[in-house]
Amino acid sequence: MAHAAQPRLPPAAPARPRDLWLLGLALILIVVLTHLPYLELPLFWDELGQFVPAALDLYREGRWIPHSAHPNVHPPALMAYLALVWKISGYSIITTRLAMLLVGGLTVLVTFLLAIRLCRGVPGAPAFSAITLLIVSPLFYTQSLLAQLDLPATLLTLWALLEFLEGRIRRAALVSTALVLTKETGVAVPLVFAVWLWREDRRRQAAWFLLPVAALIGWLAFLYARTGYWLGSVDFERYNLYYPLHPVRFPLALLRRLFYLFVDNFHFIGWIAILIAWRRTRVYADRAWRVTALLGLVHVVTVTVLGGAVLERYLLPVLPLLYIAMAAGWSVYSPRRRHWTEAVAVLGLLASLFWTRPLPAPLENNLAMVDFIRLQQEAAQYLQQASPARVVTTAWPLSEALRSPDFGYVRQPIPVREIPDFSPQTLLSLNRRKPETLVIYRRDWNPGPLYEWFPALARLRERYYGFAGEAWPEFVEQQLGLTQTARWSRRGQWLAVLQTPQ
Repeated sequence: MAHAAQPRLPPAAPARPRDLWLLGLALILIVVLTHLPYLELPLFWDELGQFVPAALDLYREGRWIPHSAHPNVHPPALMAYLALVWKISGYSIITTRLAMLLVGGLTVLVTFLLAIRLCRGVPGAPAFSAITLLIVSPLFYTQSLLAQLDLPATLLTLWALLEFLEGRIRRAALVSTALVLTKETGVAVPLVFAVWLWREDRRRQAAWFLLPVAALIGWLAFLYARTGYWLGSVDFERYNLYYPLHPVRFPLALLRRLFYLFVDNFHFIGWIAILIAWRRTRVYADRAWRVTALLGLVHVVTVTVLGGAVLERYLLPVLPLLYIAMAAGWSVYSPRRRHWTEAVAVLGLLASLFWTRPLPAPLENNLAMVDFIRLQQEAAQYLQQASPARVVTTAWPLSEALRSPDFGYVRQPIPVREIPDFSPQTLLSLNRRKPETLVIYRRDWNPGPLYEWFPALARLRERYYGFAGEAWPEFVEQQLGLTQTARWSRRGQWLAVLQTPQ
């Protein structure tokens, strides 16, 4: 099928530095203002389990290998960034949130600049469309708050790609070095650049991308010297190198990645435009788009092969590329059709921020995360006031949240007895030593009767992922003889406090 001629407009004049500064400040301000209700939100999941404790060890004791969290392969750049912020302002939840929102605002700015580079001559305003989609994307919205690796890795991935496409190879190599020292899977980016340049017979320039590879090897050697393991611990190695390559788990993980990128959050609306533009025009035909597509594909494969946890946040560096492609695809529509289609896509993303599809998904994918935190915050305040001396039996992450005021839940540490989960088997084992106070809650977000309708899926999940289900408070009352003294619920999530009589 012959390609239709794509109307080309003269390239825009390069932006002046003053204009970029003003645009950057405006975008950072937008990101901060849209997150104002959550600036003091207590820490969530991996924040309090890994990244903030590791950063606090560096901030307070100068430790590059943490002792307050399990050592693992993750490089220290994020922790160093947070420690630097805290050196200036002092540690607090709000400074941590603002530090990450700054990274989020810069990510939007670089997405805008990258969209301009990729969409030169494309009619409409594709750069503004792309950043609008990104700002309202549920995953980007929540990750902009959280002190985790994926948001800074996204910023550096986009920045490195922009420098590469502009022909600034040394800058691209330096930014790639910062990337691999932020997240180890970012090494895929300089490898893609090196292979591309090598195939273009630009081998001297390709050699620059040995620098980030050498930096990552240096970090791994330092980690091995301090811990005796190249990846920090044998458990981390097994879970992230061998566990995901199982012949059942790997295709399921890949299917989940593809579902998120192509269907979830109403992404299919933008993919329709991409497919139409690809078939009818040459908008994606130049070198810049081919490099971008290859980078996105390699990233998806890398995070699927390396990583036991199938978390959508690992796909965050691909989302801005996807939204830029959607914005370019809409250029083939008439102005009227383009505007209403973009509006529907934006409304779909906004709806997904509040509505969780009836399928298993990490809480951090949308505002279900906030409901989870608020429930744990209410329970912590109740325990602090009602029975501060009693040992609380519960599972992670609430067990960790109660141990330290650093995480925003308690003013004073509460004694904790940690159990691995809330499965019936685990709770029945407590009969040997009945807890004074037991707190159970829904750790797994699964709205709707999916596993009741399809028991085979529940069996598959138990066999290959070790999830044996979670007990309800009524089960604990019957089997352990505890009394439910408090209970809270928020949009399908719940938390209950059960205690022995005084």
